[in-house]
Amino acid sequence: MRRINIGYYIREGFHGAGSHGFMTFASIGIMASCLVIMGSFVLLAINLERNLDALMAENEFLAYVDETYSDEEGQALEAQINAIDNVAQCRYISREEAKENFVGELDNDSLYADLPASVLRGRFSIQVKDISQLADTIAQTREIEGIADVSAALDVANGFITLRNVTVIIALIMVVVLVVVSFFIISNAIKLATSGREGEIAIMKMVGATNAFVRWPFVVEGILLGVGSAVLATLVQWGIYELLAKAVNVYSHVKLVYIIPFQEMLRTLVITFGGIGLTVGILGSLITINKFLKV
Repeated sequence: MRRINIGYYIREGFHGAGSHGFMTFASIGIMASCLVIMGSFVLLAINLERNLDALMAENEFLAYVDETYSDEEGQALEAQINAIDNVAQCRYISREEAKENFVGELDNDSLYADLPASVLRGRFSIQVKDISQLADTIAQTREIEGIADVSAALDVANGFITLRNVTVIIALIMVVVLVVVSFFIISNAIKLATSGREGEIAIMKMVGATNAFVRWPFVVEGILLGVGSAVLATLVQWGIYELLAKAVNVYSHVKLVYIIPFQEMLRTLVITFGGIGLTVGILGSLITINKFLKV
């Protein structure tokens, strides 16, 4: 059984990568840039998704009880509202509490301090499980006898959904485009490495060298380029992310935006960058070297 000289393949792979210093450096740099751009869109999508989920989780609408109903009668409608599938939480707000909330939001609350609570309606604050079903939930709530009106920011809810969907689509498109670009970068790097060794490859083939013997050093070189790009991209992505996160935390005084700690996404990012780097490196080298083996 033939012994596979793995050490030889590794040495030749390192030698091939080192013998084209500038091209190797340029290939790693360009591919790392592609990975960083792709990673930035992915991280943006993840952060946006988390923030949108948080905002949507807090999204609620108000259902006003008929003014002829007493607080006791209005509160009795809670069971029917909770029976709606998409309702996550329902809380009754009495006339007195509604008055306190109204007066508390005014700059000069003394003007309405004597406002009788009876002029306001009792209401329900309703949170939904799935914001995409908000319109149906509102329609079902309106059908309950004793509910006079409903107030909901449907446009805002629909805006959240649209923004989330667009961001996810853009991120997926960027992943596909940048993987293709990176593939051609690796292919060109391997092509350059083999361009000056066509004669050597031909001689090796004529003296009986197998395709695998000729191919594997270039595969190792492609792996080195892919892994090197992934490592560099991860470090650069980490630095950029931390700088942007610090800037957002400094200038976002009201903390409207939540930035996910990079450490929570590091493992996923390393696996993604590493997987793409290895795949592109191996496939790019195999496809490129194959045409030089047809001797």
